[in-house]
Amino acid sequence: MFALAKSEPREGLWQTEVAIPEIGPDQVLIKVSKTGICGTDVHIWKWDEWAQRTIPVPMVVGHEYSGAIVDVGRSVTNLKVGQRVSGEGHIVGNSSRAARAGRFHLDPETRGIGVNIPGAFAQYLALPAFNVIPLPDEVDDEIGAILDPLGNAVHTALSFDIIGEDVLITGAGPIGIMAAIVARHVGARHIVVTDVNQARLDLAAKLCDVVPVNTATQDLRSEMGRIGLREGFDVGFEMSGSDVAFRQMVDTLVMGGRIAFLGLPAQPMLVDWSSIVLRSLVIKGVYGREMFETWYKMLAMLQSGLDVRGVISHRLAAADFDKGFEAIKRGEAAKIVLDWSDAGTSGFAMQRTAAQ
Repeated sequence: MFALAKSEPREGLWQTEVAIPEIGPDQVLIKVSKTGICGTDVHIWKWDEWAQRTIPVPMVVGHEYSGAIVDVGRSVTNLKVGQRVSGEGHIVGNSSRAARAGRFHLDPETRGIGVNIPGAFAQYLALPAFNVIPLPDEVDDEIGAILDPLGNAVHTALSFDIIGEDVLITGAGPIGIMAAIVARHVGARHIVVTDVNQARLDLAAKLCDVVPVNTATQDLRSEMGRIGLREGFDVGFEMSGSDVAFRQMVDTLVMGGRIAFLGLPAQPMLVDWSSIVLRSLVIKGVYGREMFETWYKMLAMLQSGLDVRGVISHRLAAADFDKGFEAIKRGEAAKIVLDWSDAGTSGFAMQRTAAQ
């Protein structure tokens, strides 16, 4: 089958042919329809320090996807061939305290699809049935392919009560914009989004009722005064991984404010902990999605009117993946979705028949 892999320990991804994965008794085989390019995939493309110490080579990458089930293992009874699905990309163990207590997203044995084990930038993906998320009719394959990052946004946005609250979001990337849309859907009052990329701020303002602030050219406190914030923001979503943005968030939250921290700093941050202690701030680290509560809430919101389609800026054939990565690196893209429908027809039926 056609796939995109990290074939060599250097910058880039490469088209390759790999065998269609064999499934175990508790797995399903998914024919991939669409995939999203994630910031993690960009790190893998660039082959930065994180990627070098994390990604095995060679390996098929990618972890945002949708598709349809084409085969099920003999022990799978709750899924069927033909179902449209997406899936949770974190494969968990069953022996840790967190996993045995049902807090699967906290399992230290977690392995990531497309990060630690073969991923979804391929025509077919083998996935544990436990991780499969059936897609309702209201969620098409394009939205299904970006449920993974939307789940990050939902997990972050729902970490604290934001109904009627004033929210600061640092980072207007795709997840930051989706978090703003979720916050507006849930019922936040004022939502301010900061960044230094004006195009992304313009997109955030276009898709959602937010106040965009370019911190390279605008003063955040002046904008706060303009909209009537006297004490500060109640809740912060840190999406940038920037130490400068984080410090600004700490300085502009109310006493007792709360921060959901999703952004991953590129290097260790120097933090003035005294300012956090003396302001009685609460910081929650957010990793992935709560399995599977975030998925239930996310799908329910999509069925009740949540609209994040506008965050998709590029739709490309899978074979044109390199154009997508280049657009992201130039800062010209929000969310990019790759279409796998014309990725090749190299014989699922023939290979399966030969194997039998």
